[in-house]
Amino acid sequence: MKWKLLTRDDYVTTNWSGGTTTQLAIAPEGAVYGDRNFLWRLSSATVELDHSDFTPLPDYNRFLSVLRGEIQLKIGADAPVPVAPGKVVAFDGGVPVESRGRCVDFNLMVRKGKGQGAVSVLSSPCEENWSPGSGDLAVYCASGSVSLPEFGVAARTGQTLLCRGFEGGPVSLACEAGLVILAAVREV
Repeated sequence: MKWKLLTRDDYVTTNWSGGTTTQLAIAPEGAVYGDRNFLWRLSSATVELDHSDFTPLPDYNRFLSVLRGEIQLKIGADAPVPVAPGKVVAFDGGVPVESRGRCVDFNLMVRKGKGQGAVSVLSSPCEENWSPGSGDLAVYCASGSVSLPEFGVAARTGQTLLCRGFEGGPVSLACEAGLVILAAVREV
């Protein structure tokens, strides 16, 4: 069980009609988002249009949080939901989703029937004991810095700490002046 530091050099950024998307990590390693054959994918998108429609992903559940800015999501027939930094919205990737507003977001996609995911947001300063269970874990430092003292690893703004095959137990985190996103995925 080893933590790996991912930086901008490890990410893949692509353009879409409303901005850019940066893939932070994907499983299994080497999977291609466009092939839709992945178990999970972490990404951050810049939404530069005032109105856009999400790409339909009927085989995936999605977890979305805003890092900067604010948007409103209209998920299916439901009333629009405001999403500001610190809030996480989970939804079925196959349901039509409209977005209004501009932002930078964080997105976890998990294959239905193959995995279960969870996303939470920490504002700093903080000292936190995270108990994610076993599976793949990611700690994305949206701003500031975060460290995992017991593992001797740390990340700064824009970096991700990734552990594939975490065996369970608590993870101690220390955050300084910023926003940190925690993501966990376990296979079912």
